[in-house]
Amino acid sequence: MMTEVEQHNLLKNRFRGYFPVVIDVETAGFNSKTDALLEICAVTLAMDEEGYLKPATTIHYHVAPFEGANLEKEALEFNGIRDPFSPLRGAVTEDIALKEIYKQIRKEQKQHDCRRAIMVAHNANFDHSFVMEASERAKLKRIPFHPFCTFDTAAISGLALGQTVLAKACKTAGMDFDGKEAHSALYDTVKTAELFCHIVNKWKDLGGWPLLPEPEEDNTNNT
Repeated sequence: MMTEVEQHNLLKNRFRGYFPVVIDVETAGFNSKTDALLEICAVTLAMDEEGYLKPATTIHYHVAPFEGANLEKEALEFNGIRDPFSPLRGAVTEDIALKEIYKQIRKEQKQHDCRRAIMVAHNANFDHSFVMEASERAKLKRIPFHPFCTFDTAAISGLALGQTVLAKACKTAGMDFDGKEAHSALYDTVKTAELFCHIVNKWKDLGGWPLLPEPEEDNTNNT
């Protein structure tokens, strides 16, 4: 039978039954309804026997623009995807990418006995909106993510590290960050996952988790 500490060290109990999945997307603009989703990466997380969070599985896809998608020139220059239609990208459609990612999420979510996935992302509202819009275009019914709740590492990093920019937060945390690799969904997701794990584990080391009840005082000798 598990002790109370061992129970707290289960992933399903760390985030109130939620299964955290780190996501990053690269897009052709800021409007999730009109602008193309061009790249997506997901990193699932796991917890070891001592209750420390760590990256688990990485899933990455280049994505073909949906029919009629808007492509902002400035956005393509920013993320380095100069030709979204190039066959060299090996891009798949939105529905294929999301179905495969969701399939893996549901598999690991079940393994950890979590009741629902929750998105972890840097400036999470942006990534969440693009994933949800793409899921709607693909007419996907079983979306594992919470419809509006997220864990935003920009906000969490601001609290824990005094930094909100991903590169600066990583460096403040003592992590390597290669600016030349930034704005790739694969690289940014991996670094965001490492950053989130670092903050969660640091909080544990500082005594912030698990939240165990205070021992009851012995009042038998009090008068």
